[in-house]
Formats: sequence, C-alpha cells, structure tokens
Amino acid sequence: MTEPDWTVQGSASAREGQRESLETEIAADIRALTAISDQLGHVFARSNNLRPNDFRALLHIATAEFAGRPLTPGQLGRLMGMSSAAVTYLVERMIQSGHLRRETDPTDRRRIILYHDEQGMAAARDFFLPVGASTRSAMAELPDQDLHAAHRVLTAVIASLHTHFDHVIASPGPS
Repeated sequence: MTEPDWTVQGSASAREGQRESLETEIAADIRALTAISDQLGHVFARSNNLRPNDFRALLHIATAEFAGRPLTPGQLGRLMGMSSAAVTYLVERMIQSGHLRRETDPTDRRRIILYHDEQGMAAARDFFLPVGASTRSAMAELPDQDLHAAHRVLTAVIASLHTHFDHVIASPGPS
C-alpha cells in the first residue's frame, strides 16, 4: 500500500483556498463596480432631470438595443418590476421629455418597441463618452489576454445573475 502524497493534496487545498479568495475578490470588485455605476447613474439622472426609474429604464433599453433585442413596454415593465399602468406612465413621460421614442415592430405590427430618442442619446453621449475614455485609458496598459479573461469572467457572472433573476422571478419567496 502506498502512502498518500500530502504535498500534492496540501497544494490542491491551497489552490482551492486561493481560488475561493480570488472569486471573493472578484465578487467584491463587481459590487464596487455596481456601486460606482449606480452613483454615476444618479448624477446623470439629476443632471438630465430624470427620476431614478427613468434612468433604470434607459439603461435597460440601451442594453437591449445594444444586444439587438429592443424591448417592448411589457418587457421593460417585467424587468423593472412595474405594473402595466406604471410603465405606461413612465414611457409616456420619457417620450414627452425626448429621451425615448416608440415604434411599431416591423415584424409584428401589433407590438411596440422602445428606443432611445436622439435627445436622450445625445445626453448620454455627452455624459458617458468621458467615462468610456477614462475606462479605456485605465485599461490601456493591460494585455489583450487579460482583457479577454476579464470579459469571459464578466460574461459568466452576468449569465449567472440572469439565471438567478429568472429563478427568483419565476418563484418569488416571501415578501
């Protein structure tokens, strides 16, 4: 009978501990990113006379547009946890303020799709282009390999959060 190789087992245990520590640090980094993004969102909202929910709606609409899957008012309401009446009021107010426009879905004339209006896009560009430039500058010294790895990590985390969100929405717990 051979004796176990404790150095290999010990190093595997150390690697697991290092992995757990690194995952914890990444989770903390994502929370910090979320917090500063939220602060920037509030500043943008205040500087453009938007309510917090208006900014959240714009963020959902921009994200969906960028992904090539623009939202309907009903989808926006589900994402934001709002009633049909509340999302209708929000959309109408944002159309009147020039931040949103609605169009008939070219593939289904019964559906309405929400898009950023030019005024809202211009306000977002003015505010967020410097943020993008600052971010690019901060990443300029990082090798492409690191950026690819970071992108894979963020993509995995986002997919995990979407899965968890779908689960929570499908089976809400006690309020």
